[in-house]
Amino acid sequence: MELLTVPLKKPTEVDIAKPLKTLIQSNYRNLEAEKLNAISEAVSELNLLRNAAIWKVFDRQEAGLEINYRYHDQLRALEAKIPVQELQIPFKWKDAFDKGTIFGGRMSLTLTSIGYERTCVLFNIAALQSCVASAQSPDNDEGLKLAAKLFQQSAGIFTFLKTFASATVQGEPTPDLTQDSLAALANLMLAQAQEIFVFKAIKDNMKDLVVAKLCAQCEELYSETLRSLQRDSVRTLWEKEWIPQVAGRQAAMHALTMYYHSAVAKANKAFGEEISRLQKAVELFKTAQSRASKPTLFQEYASRAQKALADAKKDNDFIYNEIIPDVGTLPGPGKAPLAKVIPMPANLSEGFTDIFGQLVPVAVNQAQAACEGRKTEIVNGEIVRLREATTAMNGLLSSLNLPAIIEVTASGASLPPSLQEKASAVREKGGIEHLKGFIERLPELFTRNKEILDEAFRMMDEERDSDNQLRAQFKDRWTRTPSDKLAATFRANGEKYRIIIDNATAADKQIREKFAAHRRGIELLSMAADQLAKEIPSAGSNAKQASNSSYAQKLRELLEAVETMKVERECIESEFKTLTIDLKERFQAALAKEGVINEPAISLSEIGKVIGPLQEQVGESLARQETLTRDIRSAHEAFTAESGVSTDQRDRTLSELAAAYDVFTELHGYLQEGETFYNGLTEILLVFQSKISDFCFARKTEKEELMKDLTHESSRQVPAAVTPVIPTHHTSTTATAPGASGFSAPPPAAAAASSPPQAPTGAAPYPQQIAGMPMATGAYGGAMGAGFTGYVPPPMPAGFNPYGTLPYPTSYTGFPPGGMMPPAYYGTYPGAYGHQQQQQPQQQQPGAPNQNHPGMGW
Repeated sequence: MELLTVPLKKPTEVDIAKPLKTLIQSNYRNLEAEKLNAISEAVSELNLLRNAAIWKVFDRQEAGLEINYRYHDQLRALEAKIPVQELQIPFKWKDAFDKGTIFGGRMSLTLTSIGYERTCVLFNIAALQSCVASAQSPDNDEGLKLAAKLFQQSAGIFTFLKTFASATVQGEPTPDLTQDSLAALANLMLAQAQEIFVFKAIKDNMKDLVVAKLCAQCEELYSETLRSLQRDSVRTLWEKEWIPQVAGRQAAMHALTMYYHSAVAKANKAFGEEISRLQKAVELFKTAQSRASKPTLFQEYASRAQKALADAKKDNDFIYNEIIPDVGTLPGPGKAPLAKVIPMPANLSEGFTDIFGQLVPVAVNQAQAACEGRKTEIVNGEIVRLREATTAMNGLLSSLNLPAIIEVTASGASLPPSLQEKASAVREKGGIEHLKGFIERLPELFTRNKEILDEAFRMMDEERDSDNQLRAQFKDRWTRTPSDKLAATFRANGEKYRIIIDNATAADKQIREKFAAHRRGIELLSMAADQLAKEIPSAGSNAKQASNSSYAQKLRELLEAVETMKVERECIESEFKTLTIDLKERFQAALAKEGVINEPAISLSEIGKVIGPLQEQVGESLARQETLTRDIRSAHEAFTAESGVSTDQRDRTLSELAAAYDVFTELHGYLQEGETFYNGLTEILLVFQSKISDFCFARKTEKEELMKDLTHESSRQVPAAVTPVIPTHHTSTTATAPGASGFSAPPPAAAAASSPPQAPTGAAPYPQQIAGMPMATGAYGGAMGAGFTGYVPPPMPAGFNPYGTLPYPTSYTGFPPGGMMPPAYYGTYPGAYGHQQQQQPQQQQPGAPNQNHPGMGW
């Protein structure tokens, strides 16, 4: 049996490891380092698997099937676990039927899509199955069984690709992936599978009527194949012998139908019918050999039919003398469709193991990120409520010079104990020099982030300008998607990053103003105790008596209650920060059961159960502060009225120092978190820049391919398809019996005009969100990524809100994947220190990744 085999698509090598690692790193930031390392190893394994699989098919051996099965199954599993629209790997595959020219031009397509890679791998699997099937020996039962199985599986894959390829290939596909070509290949594989069953039945000496039915079905399948191969849209694709061979095999199957049906007539002693069928069989065998241009095609069976016809005529002439009926009036044998399309299984490989088992599906990851975002917003809101209340209480105590006013000793010369504690705490944290160090470092971090973002925009601008220049040069022939359209969301997300960075200038100004206003007080608190004591005026003579009054004792009790309340708030805040809500299993169950995840319904109920008790504690704490505030004011008025203590120079100094301590604590927390935030933002911007680099690299590859096609356009000519001219008396192998199928000879094909290939559609657009943005609580509330925790400094005092440009959102509009928050979630602290914005960024910031393929590390 000389069966047809499908040619293979030719791939190009590409490194999939680096872009995949970058993509997974940015979208699964909440994974532990151990799991990320395991995923890194899985990506490297996938890269090696691809390199082995895509070239192994060209050995055309059965061993190449399993490795391609494994590669495809890993791609299928991975596709559901990453945001494929963010992938920027330029997968380039050449058309299977284009043989190129002496100038080297080939039809190819480059897309940045795992779905497109799967499509091409599946095409090659189906093609390799046809190669392995056709190589099986017809004399071996196991070989025939394997061949029939592989042809049916190949038909199933080509049938699957008719739908899958149209969904995964953006724009115009290469000719081998069009609907018509895939349909033709599926029909061909099924017809050849049925032919295997025919020869297995003949080899097993099955009943003549069974063989005739199998042949009739095979003849019909070849007729359908011939029609699909002759469609105008695809007829020039095939090898020159394909249409003639299919036409010949269709006629031969019809001939075998007549031959074996004649044996049934002979057994029924219908000798006239036997002769009529044998005459038609002999004629059809000659037609088959003529159409295929192969005089030896099915010659063994043609000789048998010729001898059987001679014997039957002799017996009829001398013995039976039956009238020979017109073959067109005779009924057909019926059909036995044994060959069927085998649907694609979930996994092609045996014992499939998902090497990316650590990753959850994209929908689950998105739901987890959305749930974490909801929790983070609520937590941040409650923490801010507590801190604003604490700041208000601190402001009240500072304005009333408490507790210093009730802590003077008999001499009035020493520092109040509370002030000594505050000064000691400031010195332990490094004093004013420590704050100054923070303030001096953060502008450098701000500048570094700005330079990374500027470099990302520079790469996009350069790619866009190149595309526009070539579009102007080639005009309508430059058919790929414009850069402005593909990079629109890249730019939108980049602008959101820029807003976060630019907002730092306003925050910086107010922080510096606040630092300058309290600088003298912070300097005093940073002094040694003996030096600080010299700077404080002495207390009056009635200080000791006042400090021992009943109202002073009342104030001490109230201040102890305040301290107790602050400790409780620290505990509540700590509990808020350590809250974890793991709904992965519930999300996965919902996805498996319903196909979608109703994240709000699942998340809100669970968040309410976990956070509700803590929210009640916050409410109770705020109510208690209102009572304490009234009592403190009342006791302070009574104390000052009874003691006659006035707000002299000493009191003003102590009040300023108390306020300076509060400001030091606030700024220390903000600046410490600011440094952490900007280091995290630098990492995220490097990932963002790396994605831009991958996008530009994919576009560069695509541009070079299209340039190559346009350059060779004038020299490439598609050869005319040569179709044999079938004599008019052989234009049909169809008997007029009911159910028979026909064959119409195609007209000679005219030479097809050369036309430029459809250009690839380019990289997939970036998703509609800022991927990988980190999150934290407090001042950076919502701005750091899910799973990131950082120090939450106290809020600014009442009336001072330099970060109010980015308020907390009041409603949910959905959350993007990867733990990413919408822009409104960047909390109340928008940025760092922008006083150096006037500095011109370098063309390439030190340490930033190279624009061609920056290495991010793992």
